[in-house]
Amino acid sequence: MDARLDGKVALVTGASRGIGLATAREMAGSGADGVVITSRRSDNLDHALAELESAGVDMTRIHAVAARADVDEDADRAVGETIERFGSCDILVNNAGTNPAPGPLMDVDMGAVDKTWAVNQRAPLVWCQAAYRHWMRDHGGAIVNVASVGGIRPAPVLGAYNISKAALIHMTNQLAFELAPNVRVNAVAPGVVKTKLSEMLWTSDEAGAASIHPLRRLGEPEDVARAIVYLCSESGSWLTGVVLPVDGGVIGAAGTLG
Repeated sequence: MDARLDGKVALVTGASRGIGLATAREMAGSGADGVVITSRRSDNLDHALAELESAGVDMTRIHAVAARADVDEDADRAVGETIERFGSCDILVNNAGTNPAPGPLMDVDMGAVDKTWAVNQRAPLVWCQAAYRHWMRDHGGAIVNVASVGGIRPAPVLGAYNISKAALIHMTNQLAFELAPNVRVNAVAPGVVKTKLSEMLWTSDEAGAASIHPLRRLGEPEDVARAIVYLCSESGSWLTGVVLPVDGGVIGAAGTLG
């Protein structure tokens, strides 16, 4: 399938590195008229813009906005800048995430839990509301939330993070129900992907971390980015409420292997 985004404008949160940056690059390469990337720090955005330029991306199609995912006013401002710069906001990718609260739930610091849930769970709803009010209610669109396999089944150490992603998955289903037929809402659920956010899961033993995936390798940001682009494209136009594991087989195949 040729997953094209010609004529579309996308906003990707938390896109200064990792899955978000790979998604911006993939969207630009798939013909998007404009891609807006956000990060809470402008210096991180500068590095991201340099990476995109060195990758040969047409920088007239890229715009960067310093915005915190968990600040409501920043969501409104970023969506407004997207429309002002490129004329629409057809796609929203809620990629920004955090995990400052690892450890067993009985020991975890509640302040860190509040931060985790504010960024991973509440913020995506705020950004969906902003995109919907400013553009998608009248023009339609596609939203993809970046969840996690941890939101589908429990795992050690990441309880607070996994709960936030489980909530994001349910929110995806609820929004798909509420916003159809004009706005499609889907999610991807990555396994362990080689990003800074997941370093604690793989840097000490990459081979061991890879071995839990039936495909016997860790994910790369581009693996997830391609799935996101598909869900946003006309090739995925009959999909809404889907939670797509992009996980090397952890959810779908692991139980079938001896």
